[in-house]
Amino acid sequence: MTKNKATRPDKDGKKTTIGGQALIEGIMMRGVSTAAMAVRKKDGSIQVDEWELPDKKWYNKAPFVRGCFNFVQTLKEGMQCMNKSIEISGYGDDEEPTKFDVWITNLLGEKNAEKFAEALGALLSFVLVVVMLAVFLFVPSWLFTLIEKAAGETDVSMWKAAFEGVLKLLLFVAYMALVAQMKTMKTTYEYHGAEHKTIACYEAGKPLTVENIKPMIRFHPRCGTSFIIITLLVSIIVYSVVPINPAEWWGVENNALAALLRVLIKLPLLPVIVGVAYELIKLAGRYVNPFTRVISAPGLWMQRLTTREPNDKQIEIAIAAVTPCLPKEGEDDNW
Repeated sequence: MTKNKATRPDKDGKKTTIGGQALIEGIMMRGVSTAAMAVRKKDGSIQVDEWELPDKKWYNKAPFVRGCFNFVQTLKEGMQCMNKSIEISGYGDDEEPTKFDVWITNLLGEKNAEKFAEALGALLSFVLVVVMLAVFLFVPSWLFTLIEKAAGETDVSMWKAAFEGVLKLLLFVAYMALVAQMKTMKTTYEYHGAEHKTIACYEAGKPLTVENIKPMIRFHPRCGTSFIIITLLVSIIVYSVVPINPAEWWGVENNALAALLRVLIKLPLLPVIVGVAYELIKLAGRYVNPFTRVISAPGLWMQRLTTREPNDKQIEIAIAAVTPCLPKEGEDDNW
């Protein structure tokens, strides 16, 4: 396995806008005008799908505004590609159908049963996301209301934003560490590493071959993991500057209600936080200097959990995905 005394692109080298996402047995890449996904099928062949990207609107380009819109669009496109990769790769096809699956198929017919399974899967995913967000947003606020009660006359409000932010970071790290132990995610994280290495090779100006890509470093400052970490850190700063204390404002004594109100009041500030984090990640992707190194450091550290060293076949997938996305004649993909 390659150690990460790995080759890094030159700091004065090319900074591309091309980015991607690991899928189930595949990778999606997004270029200037074209996006593509490559997935390894069960027979060992590679299926490559590519599509033209729509022209960017003003809100996709305006600083501090573009962050939220681009983030939502990336999530939507990423989920669509993830679902399609499951279908192409045949993931789960070898599993024996459960009694519930057989009952639904007999009741609705095979075609309708598939639609029902897709709808049920989407619903369960949505519920899981809501539950996770509730834990992630609500629990830190609720715990601090208990600390305030226990502190009595002592004013601990100045530590509120820091406590909640650090606890969110710890919850996120713990979640990612737990997910990283799953067999499927280990493979997906290897594809994630292949994606980063391939982009690093392209930025280094080398031909995209397995031999050239393997020595490249698997960590990249524009990774989505880095974006989440920067967003959490920005939130600590913003919520420290903007005091939010419904218990004090309205005399709310119920701890759970006070925590819920605090979460709801914070929500309108999320677009601001995401917008600032997006601009910081753009800076980190474009420049290499002491400031951007500080910005990138936490996210690069987290990528030790969310990326793994890929094998040759996974790198082949990354090359197949990125090739249609390389700039065409007259296009500029400089970050």
